[in-house]
Amino acid sequence: MIKKKYITALALILLVGCKKTPSDTGFTNEYNSSTYPATVTELQSVLVSCYSNLRDQGIFGFHFLPKALSNSMHTVNSEYNGDPGWNEMAANNLTVGNEYASETWAALYTGIKNCNVTLYAAATLLNTDHSAADQQTINLIEGQAYCLRGWYYMELECLYGQDYMKAGGVNGSELGVPIYSALPTNLAGTQVARSPVKDVWALIISDEKQAATLLKGEVWPSTDLARATEWSAKGLLGKAYVYTEDWADAQTTLLDVIQNSGKSLMPYSTYFNAFNGQNKFNSESLLELYVDQNSMGGYGIYSSAANSSTINGLIWSPNTFGGGDGTEGSVLSLGYGNEFFHDQNVIRFGFPLSSVYNLVANPKYNASQPASYLNPKLIQDPTYTQASLNVRTHQTADPRLFVNALQPWVDSVQFDGVNFAKVAKTIVYAFQTNHYGFSVRKYSPIDYNENTINSDKWDYYLLRLADVYLLYAEANIKGGNTVVGLEYLNKVKRRAYGLPINTASAIDYASLTDATPANNSLDPDPVLGHNPLYYERWAELFNEGSWWFDVCRWKIGDSEAAYYGSALNAVLPLTSTFVDSKSYTWPIPLSELNTNSKAVQNPGYTH
Repeated sequence: MIKKKYITALALILLVGCKKTPSDTGFTNEYNSSTYPATVTELQSVLVSCYSNLRDQGIFGFHFLPKALSNSMHTVNSEYNGDPGWNEMAANNLTVGNEYASETWAALYTGIKNCNVTLYAAATLLNTDHSAADQQTINLIEGQAYCLRGWYYMELECLYGQDYMKAGGVNGSELGVPIYSALPTNLAGTQVARSPVKDVWALIISDEKQAATLLKGEVWPSTDLARATEWSAKGLLGKAYVYTEDWADAQTTLLDVIQNSGKSLMPYSTYFNAFNGQNKFNSESLLELYVDQNSMGGYGIYSSAANSSTINGLIWSPNTFGGGDGTEGSVLSLGYGNEFFHDQNVIRFGFPLSSVYNLVANPKYNASQPASYLNPKLIQDPTYTQASLNVRTHQTADPRLFVNALQPWVDSVQFDGVNFAKVAKTIVYAFQTNHYGFSVRKYSPIDYNENTINSDKWDYYLLRLADVYLLYAEANIKGGNTVVGLEYLNKVKRRAYGLPINTASAIDYASLTDATPANNSLDPDPVLGHNPLYYERWAELFNEGSWWFDVCRWKIGDSEAAYYGSALNAVLPLTSTFVDSKSYTWPIPLSELNTNSKAVQNPGYTH
């Protein structure tokens, strides 16, 4: 949480009008509502902070995806020995001092503060003389701030709230997070108790409704596609309805997005490269965090925002033989290479081959030249390589595996932006024949070296249409309309297999208990193996952060821990545990408990 003195200072700066010249009353680099923003253009600059905060280290700047969520969801194993907070995430056994849980809390509340500042400044500006055009622009600015504030609160509630809302609000009195719907005007205003979960979700729903109304009909120009829209807000509203088990409102709202937003699922050929810097602001994107690898100029609402890049890919970057002698122990990482694809995920996607293969003499090896990645002495057994390629050709594994992962000896990466080399196993698995050792592909550098560029090039999807389809499927299934629910699961699955999404196919699910690719004979998953709803959300949204919320709201932490068994770090396996009375919520940070006299901790955590 933001320090009390900081909130108070900010509130006083914004709410107390100056009777003296600014240079006589405080720091010249601070502003107050009597002088700034005085124009709509200046108000736009205040709004920028609502967006740019998404790149905070505690959210999508560096730590939240690769260190917190990817470990919690067992997307990855670690070649790095980690740190206490990192390893706690991997073992699903957090303490109150966990640095990643603490910084995410602070970053999300900073986002809320920025939105509240924008809303206050907009309301103040509306009280001045302005044109009808300015009125409309101010409404649009307010709409964006409401949309983003609702998103920030949804993330907070899903991570730190005591439980998800059940149908009819039967558990609505359980503890959610503190609500700051306006700027505190004094120190007492910063001492806020945790609101009931029903009140937090009511605020989220209200914010997204207001956003949809204020943004209604607005179509941003091509230079501003990163801004929130009416459909961003309605998509998030539909998600809030699903998360609170309001199936009827979810169905109505999500169908509106599907039918009227003008969005459509990308074809597989576009989807395949939509997470690595290509195909930005595509037909499926409803709300997208723009990332500028060059950190120069920016894009639309981000043009004047600092830190316009992120460096998540530095952590889970792939290994390649590029620059080495072509042996499995000689590799180059396209970043730090601290994390790699968890073996159990390869199996869960339905990959039918054993992880065991032989290295054989390279028939093309030129002994007169030094061994290199272009001239290796040994190569993977060509029979295994061909069998792996056949898996892709014949789609005997879910094609989304290859959107999300890179297979050693089979896939290649452009390791220096020009030259290609085969992907290698991570060092910790280099000489072990009983591990797949795939690398992470989604949201990872595959055509540049992050050690030299030190910035991601891909945009992050805060919301995309496939998520809306799957939420709509869930709302119908839980609301009793299985036929419609199955059809929307199948639409998403058909896209993954490169099929027309609206035409019945041989790969369709016929029931809610049909076998999924996770029913792999190598290690069948007893939960996702016969649950198309669960499996499709896991497979389609893999490594995008939302699976953690699904695990927590469906209460399947125990089965996830049992399926993965352990989370590796470079020294030893960490037992993947799950304590139902504790692990579904992150701890309220010590910093909040120490600065907010009304804050109380979640069950299961002591300090």
